[in-house]
Amino acid sequence: MSRDQALSRIDDYFDNGDFEADLARRIAYKTESNLAGCEAALQAYLDDELVPCLTDIGFDCEIFPNPRRDAGPFLVARRIEGEDLPTVMTYGHGDVVAGYDTQWDNQMSPWHITKDGKRWYGRGTADNKGQHTINIAALKTVLETRGKLGFNVTILIEMGEERGSPGLKDFCAAHQKLFKADVFIASDGPRIHPDKPTIFMGSRGVFNFTMRLETHAGGHHSGNWGGLLTNPGVVMAHALASMIDRNGKILVEGWRNTHIPNSVRAAIAKLEVGGGDNTPDINPNWGEPDMTLAERVFASNTFEVRAFETGNPQSPANAIPPSAVVFGHLRYVVGTDIKQLLPLLRAHLDKHGFGDITITSERDPMYATRLDPDHPWAKWAVQSLRQTAGEEISVVPNLGGSLPNDVFADLLGLPTIWVPHSYAGCSQHAPNEHILNSISQSALRLMTGLWWDLGAGKTPKDPA
Repeated sequence: MSRDQALSRIDDYFDNGDFEADLARRIAYKTESNLAGCEAALQAYLDDELVPCLTDIGFDCEIFPNPRRDAGPFLVARRIEGEDLPTVMTYGHGDVVAGYDTQWDNQMSPWHITKDGKRWYGRGTADNKGQHTINIAALKTVLETRGKLGFNVTILIEMGEERGSPGLKDFCAAHQKLFKADVFIASDGPRIHPDKPTIFMGSRGVFNFTMRLETHAGGHHSGNWGGLLTNPGVVMAHALASMIDRNGKILVEGWRNTHIPNSVRAAIAKLEVGGGDNTPDINPNWGEPDMTLAERVFASNTFEVRAFETGNPQSPANAIPPSAVVFGHLRYVVGTDIKQLLPLLRAHLDKHGFGDITITSERDPMYATRLDPDHPWAKWAVQSLRQTAGEEISVVPNLGGSLPNDVFADLLGLPTIWVPHSYAGCSQHAPNEHILNSISQSALRLMTGLWWDLGAGKTPKDPA
C-alpha cells in the first residue's frame, strides 16, 4: 500500500460524507466550558464520542480528573507499536465557547452543521472539534492503509482550553512519563490565508490586566460639581494615551520588543497577512513603526484595550462618574520578561502622574514560545506538507494568538509543530463560526501525508 492510496482513501472519507457525519456528532455536544452546568456534556464528549472512536483503532484510553476540581477532565489515548519507533504527541480540545444560540444568522443552530456554499457553520467546527476530527481521521486512514502507523502516538484532549486551560500544566507535570515523545504535532488556530497551507511552531504569550481608578463615592451632578471633582474617565484616557500613541506604538518602557532573530525574520519575510473572506481591512499605519505587517503580528509585542468603561454607557447620566476601569492585554513574543510587565507598567504610571490608578493581573498568563524555523523537525514537517500540497508552505515561527504551547514546549521539552485547519475569518468565539470545505479537504490530505511520512522511517530521529 502506498502514500497515494492513503491520500485517495482520505479523499473518499470526505466525499462520501463520513467526515461530515463524524463532525456533526461532535458538534452536537454542548461543551460550553465557560458556562455553568456544562460538566455532563464535557464528560460525555469523551466517554461517548472520542473513547469509542479511538478504542476502535487500537488506542488505550484513560480519562483523568482535572487537578482543578472546577475544570473539565482530560483524555489520554495511547497506541504503542514499538519502543524503537518515533513517538508523536498530539493534542486537541473538545470544549467550546458559549453557543450564543439566538444570535446566529438565519436562525441557524450552533449545535448542528449548516452548509451554505463553501461554509459549514456550527460551534466548534473551527475551534477545535473540526481540527482534531481531521487529525484523528488521518491517523485512522494511515492505519487502515498501511496496516500499522509505523510510529507511536499519545493523544491528549482537554476540556477547558476556552477557560485558559486550567489544570493543564499541573496535569502534564504530574504525568510527564505519559507524554514522553520525540515531537509534538497538533492543530489549532488559523492559516495565514485560506488557500495557503500553513505551519507554525509556537505562539505569542498573553498577559491580561485590569486598571482601575476610583476618585470619589457615587456619581455627582455635573451642574453642581463639574469643574470641582476629578473625572476618572478623563484621567484614565490620558493614562492610556501615555501607554500607546494614536497609531498603536507602545510607549511603556520595556514593553516593546524589536529584536527579531535572523531565521525568524527570514521566515516572516515570505508571509502575506490578511486577505480571504470575512476578514477586516488592515490599517498599514497601525502598530510598531519600521516593521512589516507580518513582523507586527508575528514578531512584536502588541497592546490592546479590550474594554474601557466609566459611568453607565447603557443609561448615561448628567453626572461625574465615580470610577473608571480598563481591561487590557499585551500579546508578547519570546524574549519578553513576563515577570517584569506589571512592575514596568506600575513604574510608567507613577512616572506620568497616575499613581492613583491600581493595576492587577487577571489570571495566569499564557507564555510565549517559538521553535526555530531551522529546527530539523520543522524542516521535516515543511517538506512533508509541501509534497502533499504541491506548493510552498507558509512557515510562521509563532502564531499571533496564544495557545498553552508552553506546557508542551517548555514543561515537556518537545519541539512543537502546529498545522492549522481554519482561517482568520472563521468567526470562532462569535456567532456564525464555520469552516471552509476547501480547507477541510486540503487539511485531511496534508495530515494523512504527514502521518504517513512519520511512519515511513525517514524522520529526524531516523534520518537514513
